[in-house]
Amino acid sequence: MLTTANFLQYTQWSGIATLVFAALTFLAFILKWGIRFRLVGTTGFMLVVTAGLFGLSIVPLSRTVIPGAARYTLVYDNGSTQAVIATSPQITPTQLEATLRQASSNLFSYGRSGSREDGNLTVRARTIIHPETGISVPVYLGEIKRSLVSHQNSPVTVKIYTDNFAKLPKPTA
Repeated sequence: MLTTANFLQYTQWSGIATLVFAALTFLAFILKWGIRFRLVGTTGFMLVVTAGLFGLSIVPLSRTVIPGAARYTLVYDNGSTQAVIATSPQITPTQLEATLRQASSNLFSYGRSGSREDGNLTVRARTIIHPETGISVPVYLGEIKRSLVSHQNSPVTVKIYTDNFAKLPKPTA
């Protein structure tokens, strides 16, 4: 997988190519070459490619992997302070805690806007149970709150709703 260091190196090479095309464009206008306007387009395109590669060299592309975390699906995200993930009904409380930590780390972004009262990202975990045929009931299993200000060393509060785990169907062997 490509890393931010790879993209930084590609940005440097693309920047050099952009400067070469800019010099060629300048030379084409001085010497009145017929391809001078095509070189303007090529130089502009190289500027866009260089800017895109630079953006990819800043933002990490990898996701956090926490041992013991189960698979989850993001079902709601308001882009600000709240998100909801869906998990399997067979999840255990220890797996849920690891899954919530992983989801909160993966969903953290400096672009999220927290309100002045609550600058926290809240991620809730839920599952769907079917007590009767044709009836589906969402059951919230836990939540995690983390600061939107700092990604590293921010306090994390995890709440596991153990009483809701009793509502989950027991696995049959």
